[in-house]
Amino acid sequence: MSTDLTAIRSAVRPFLEKLEAGDRVVVAVSGGADSVALAYALSMEVKKLALQLSAVTIDHQLQNRSGDQAAVVVEQMETLGISCTVVKVHVEITDGLEASARKARYDALNELNADAIFLGHTHNDQAESVLLGLARGSGTRSLSGMAEVNGKYIRPFLTITREQTENACKEIGLTPWQDPHNKDSQFARVRVRTQALPVLEETIGPGISDALVRSAQLLRDDADALDQWAEEEIVGLDLHDLDCSYLQGLPRAIRSRIIRRAIYASGAPSGSVTAEHVGAVEALICAWNGQGPAHLPGGVKVERFSGRLSLLRHQP
Repeated sequence: MSTDLTAIRSAVRPFLEKLEAGDRVVVAVSGGADSVALAYALSMEVKKLALQLSAVTIDHQLQNRSGDQAAVVVEQMETLGISCTVVKVHVEITDGLEASARKARYDALNELNADAIFLGHTHNDQAESVLLGLARGSGTRSLSGMAEVNGKYIRPFLTITREQTENACKEIGLTPWQDPHNKDSQFARVRVRTQALPVLEETIGPGISDALVRSAQLLRDDADALDQWAEEEIVGLDLHDLDCSYLQGLPRAIRSRIIRRAIYASGAPSGSVTAEHVGAVEALICAWNGQGPAHLPGGVKVERFSGRLSLLRHQP
């Protein structure tokens, strides 16, 4: 067995061993090298474990003959002894094609009857995510990249490179799909992959991707600690009625987490609160000069009265 095949099988093994006998394991397969290599590794490692392995491929219906590609994935999975289901989704373009397709994909995956869903994100994907986060001016949590385990989602290949998955596919004799979107420079991730990272490697020196991934892990540790601190502060608070003096005495990293939680607790839609929204509430606490209320997503209104923050949701 080659070094690359050994590496990908070793990567999935500890995650499978943490599951319980009879658990339903699903691998999400696009047909690209990363997900095909992941499916292979899982198919080999579950043989000695009492786990139920199946695959799913999401047909976003964004390209001509997308159904043909889905059928190819089903055939490839059959050669690995894995039953594969095709799930067609409708992508509603609300926040750019890439983000909208991702949302539709995860909405579909969330509906699966599975105890664990394995995803093929690699070391390269992690580095790209961190660099994109830096470009957006994101906070600690975003810069920490993707977690190996997030609920039922498992990403065992965050230590495996794209080159390793491509080599693995060649060795097992399966031809991965080359998604044309992965070469389309209209997408920021493609520009990072094909232009930004190569330039950084050339001008700063090799190892940039490794450094970005190491930074992500350090930032994840920091973000976890700050989240825990904020959770301990939140215990006992009424998130609809907060003392401004108390909040002002906290470190900003903790205060901003409490503010964000309070906004969501008041009815803001999931994922709708931005740094600008938090900043508007922060100003009511730390830069108070009699300004009016902050109007936030979901009809949430935050107003300061007599040294306290009142968070209410306007009912139309």
